[in-house]
Amino acid sequence: MAGHRIFGTPFASIYPLYVTKVERKERSRAEVDQVISWLTGYDERGLEAAVATEVDLETFFAEAPALNPNASLITGVICGVRVEEIDDPLMQKIRYMDKLVDEVARGKKMSSILRG
Repeated sequence: MAGHRIFGTPFASIYPLYVTKVERKERSRAEVDQVISWLTGYDERGLEAAVATEVDLETFFAEAPALNPNASLITGVICGVRVEEIDDPLMQKIRYMDKLVDEVARGKKMSSILRG
């Protein structure tokens, strides 16, 4: 069974959209990097490499150093679906990332976003 088409989308095409979204709300690229790093374990060089090599989202998450054990604490609705109820593990990780970036754009405190 083929996966959802978003799985084949390059991380490099999603990342600038995240940055643009938060910058419109007076937040920074560094904050986007911080939440993605928190979720995936990628460091700055790892994120840069993922963008430069245009890995797809499936590969991006498959090669992630370590999914944060507190990722399951991310709850709420993204794209009309509760992230905690998504069955497909990869889709759930993608939606976790979307949710974290949304929280940055909405001005939440970083300690709250990082489930600290």
